[in-house]
Amino acid sequence: MQTADRAATSVGHPLDPLTGEEIEAASRVLKRARALGEGARFVSISLREPAKEQVLAYRPGDALDRQAHVVLRDRERRQVQEAVVSLSREEVLDWREVPGVQAPLTVEEIVAAEEAVRRDPRWQAAMRRRGVEDFGQTMIDTWPLGYNGPEDHPERGRFLRPLTWVRSGPDDNAYARPVEGLVVRLDLDRMEVVEVEDHGVVPIPPHPSNYTSDGIAAPDNYPRFPGGPRRDLRPIEIIQPQGTSFELTGNLIRWQKWQLRVGFTPREGLVLHTVAYEDGGRLRPILYRASLSEMFIPYGDPRPTHYRKNVFDMGEAGIGVMANSLELGCDCLGEIRYLDAWLNDQDGRAVRIPNAICLHEEDQGVLWKHTDFRSGRAEVRRSRRLVLSMFATVGNYDYGYYWYLYPDGTLEYEVRLTGVISNGALPPGERPRHGTLVAPGVYGPHHQHIFCVRLDMMVDGLRNTVVECDSVALPPGPDNPHGNAWEVRSTPIRRESEACRTVEPGVARFWRIENRSRPTVLGDPVAYRLEPGPGTPLLYQPEAHAIRRAGFATANLWVTAYDPGQRFAAGDYPYQHPGGAGLPEWVKADRPLEDADIVVWHTFVAHHVVRPEDWPVMPATRVGFQLRPSGFFDGNPALDLPPPNHPDHC
Repeated sequence: MQTADRAATSVGHPLDPLTGEEIEAASRVLKRARALGEGARFVSISLREPAKEQVLAYRPGDALDRQAHVVLRDRERRQVQEAVVSLSREEVLDWREVPGVQAPLTVEEIVAAEEAVRRDPRWQAAMRRRGVEDFGQTMIDTWPLGYNGPEDHPERGRFLRPLTWVRSGPDDNAYARPVEGLVVRLDLDRMEVVEVEDHGVVPIPPHPSNYTSDGIAAPDNYPRFPGGPRRDLRPIEIIQPQGTSFELTGNLIRWQKWQLRVGFTPREGLVLHTVAYEDGGRLRPILYRASLSEMFIPYGDPRPTHYRKNVFDMGEAGIGVMANSLELGCDCLGEIRYLDAWLNDQDGRAVRIPNAICLHEEDQGVLWKHTDFRSGRAEVRRSRRLVLSMFATVGNYDYGYYWYLYPDGTLEYEVRLTGVISNGALPPGERPRHGTLVAPGVYGPHHQHIFCVRLDMMVDGLRNTVVECDSVALPPGPDNPHGNAWEVRSTPIRRESEACRTVEPGVARFWRIENRSRPTVLGDPVAYRLEPGPGTPLLYQPEAHAIRRAGFATANLWVTAYDPGQRFAAGDYPYQHPGGAGLPEWVKADRPLEDADIVVWHTFVAHHVVRPEDWPVMPATRVGFQLRPSGFFDGNPALDLPPPNHPDHC
């Protein structure tokens, strides 16, 4: 009881993530109350967030009933269970079995699966046919099974579809030498290979493609870099002699006129809570909660090794679980503050990820400027931005997730994609139809990275309406006598049946999230504008299994009535799910959306036609979107920025 009390009182706000002590308290309570067997595995232990009305009414000093949401998997009974644990009372408040689903992978399963594949004699025989005798040089990536027919249904078992690569040395690029045509089906409960497909031997590419400094300096690896790494770069130092402009108190951040809370979950990673901007002495809310909801990466190559690559990195694994510990001068530069993250292992013990979240400021060039050419006087104000970021490594790819806050009230979300492409091998002289040759015998298949961000909007309050805005040229006639007239046509989204929208560059489409109950001094509703990211459509055929599982990816904007249980765009359990869950299912309720507590879901796409320049490690590609004030303020909110600190004032 004392341990739980300490855990319950060691936090200062209902939305603070669980501490390591609270995680272990939750597992201890469950083990005692439910008499969990040897087969029970803790998949995730995270904060069960209180009801929105309770959070908004909370004042410092109010009593906290801290609760944990727990997902478990019983390997012996092959069942998924969910529990809610009160940490304050050391009680299990809710326990239920979730039939017909598979929970996300655990780190322990991923590690054990690699050794299980190496033990299989059929896989060993296939590797010997390719001239590989030292199985310790192999690397097995544990790709989720997906769903490709009834044999993959969650009720048939829990499976992986591992793929194989071969290292040429201990420090060489593990992804440089793919084993083409060898596909394994692994039963995770028995931790045994149940099927091996061998579609024919393709020579394993010979080049190690090492991208380390030593590898680049090796004379035989990269003739185009005869001197090794560059030697003409001078240091860049970012210093703030008077300290940072932001304040970090626990998980509460204050910066200029911004105020928000930062959270972290095993599935979503970085989460923003209660984002608000101070205006004229009043703290005005913009977002209640913002997070990445799902990532879907479908590949466009029909070869046996690649057509089943369509992964849900959040619902099948979790980007919080895969988070990196960030390093000063490498992942972040300048005057940095870090936040640790606490997760759990499969036995319910707490696991700390040090420096999981990075917080710092960046100069961002000129924010506004005007020169009076008659007097020669210039007024200039420089912009800067507050950056909250994390990195996650999901197999071959590395993803950076960034939230930016700007002085003028703009929020921006960006994903940076780097790491190593998931590749395949080709026979000598063959060129790929569904990808790009990047090295002798190595190609990168065409694919897409599709991201869906969940934005629980609160623009000046909980009564919001989404309005679609298209810029349209008027036809010739009395309203357009000179042929130059165009207007912005605004269409409110009234119900969920109307709320599946796509990006339309031809009309410069954006969406306004308005609060009609709070007009500006000019009489228009206060609003924030969602300026969308790239919306390249899915190139799968409609009957493809992957599309049924990733229905959220068929639209760039969804709007739903707020429901705290509807958090993940592809549903709670996409692993091996046959499809239809998540947003496509929820909007069938056709709930009203005008002047309501609403959630906006934005889907944007990194469309990856691989380049040779993406090999052997990929320069970062950036995709994202912005939320910008659009009548939220009466004028430029950054008009009061001080002039630059420069001896010759501008």
